[in-house]
Amino acid sequence: MKHRIITLLLAIITVATSFAAAPRYIFYFIGDGMGMGQVMATEAYNRTILGNTDHILMMQFPVASLATTYSASSPVTDSAAAGTALASGHKTKNGMLGMTPDSTEVISIARRLADRGYGIALVTSVPIDDATPGAFYAHVPHRGMYYEIGKQAAASGYSFLAGSTLRGTYTKEGKPNDLLDTFAANGVEIVHGLGELAAAKSDKVLLLNPENLPAWQIGFTIDSVKGAMTLPEMTAAGLNHMQRTHPDRFFMMVEGGNIDYGGHANDGGTIIKETLNFNQALRHAYDFYLAHPDETLIVVTADHETGGLGLGNNTVGYDLHLGYFDHQRVSKDRLADYCRSLRDSRRIYEWDDMKEYLAANLGFWGPVPVTEEQTEQLKAEFEKCMAGDLSGGKTTLYNQFDTFTERIFKILDGLTGLGWTTNGHSGGPVPVYAIGSGSQLFAPMIDNTQIPEKILQLAL
Repeated sequence: MKHRIITLLLAIITVATSFAAAPRYIFYFIGDGMGMGQVMATEAYNRTILGNTDHILMMQFPVASLATTYSASSPVTDSAAAGTALASGHKTKNGMLGMTPDSTEVISIARRLADRGYGIALVTSVPIDDATPGAFYAHVPHRGMYYEIGKQAAASGYSFLAGSTLRGTYTKEGKPNDLLDTFAANGVEIVHGLGELAAAKSDKVLLLNPENLPAWQIGFTIDSVKGAMTLPEMTAAGLNHMQRTHPDRFFMMVEGGNIDYGGHANDGGTIIKETLNFNQALRHAYDFYLAHPDETLIVVTADHETGGLGLGNNTVGYDLHLGYFDHQRVSKDRLADYCRSLRDSRRIYEWDDMKEYLAANLGFWGPVPVTEEQTEQLKAEFEKCMAGDLSGGKTTLYNQFDTFTERIFKILDGLTGLGWTTNGHSGGPVPVYAIGSGSQLFAPMIDNTQIPEKILQLAL
């Protein structure tokens, strides 16, 4: 009898300890397109150019591992299938969101936690109806069904949704539909920009770009868009909202979507600055963890790698010159847009004008050495581009790049030492970093479907 009592007491103590260790505050950071190449390029820049002896924040976490990312239909996943895996623990086909390949709806960890009293916040630097945030509330056979995804976001009941825009607010004929009214009917207050957010009165908020700014994403860090929200600011706003509305327990997903955009463009400088920006957003969660170390869990990972980014090329050999990126003040996407606007305006724009622009915004012919041969190549591509000859350009997921823009960044890549295999996704593993309550569960190499399973194991 005495032995049974002792066994029972030990069991009770074990259960009590498990409950005590269950995290009340869960942060899930997803760097879209952030493979090991993106992390190591940023780490190398942090060490060799910024002169920091400490690793970037995510690399300082005590748990560091890797996750496989393949989908149910391919070794190379798309964002919808990867988002579904990270949100629900289920593999699906590329393009499908919140469903298994046979169209069975799956339940995300955000929904499971919300049903158990957790406040939910989803933050992204791209549209809130994009694949990664959408995987935490939507169930559609194709990720492009923005109206349906938006309706499900409105009905989710989540406390804080933040992104650049909603893409399903117009019909195919270009007329406004009832999507915004659906948010209002569900008690969600829509605000544009952080200034309007400060005056929000509802406990359920949808934060979007200021109305005077482009809505495709919040803007690249490297472009310094005046008046644009930043991911760290949005993260801080979401955290403040959670502390006000759900101080006892909450779950926050924060996506650095612009890392992926830079990867599709093969724009190394933009990727490094976006990854640093992602780490600055992570700092808000880490500071919260320091104040609540026994009650907080932070997990950092990525949905996939974008671009096939590698460090080192045949131009620089065993070296990198990442300091050249300090002279880059325009993203590849915005440079392509600028060249497009020059062609469309039909204004007279000479090569000397463009040389002046490239010197000011990329450091060419100054701190960034460009040879005479490269200059002649650039001039020839510039004249071809301004004449409207766009043959040989490149179309990626988010933009079209003329041969002149491509030549500029090929030269910059060669000088800095970066290399690329694709303008799409690659099938390599992605990093997993963790700190806080139960973080040791993420130590071995895992599959992306196991990450939400382990979070739920700890929380529930």
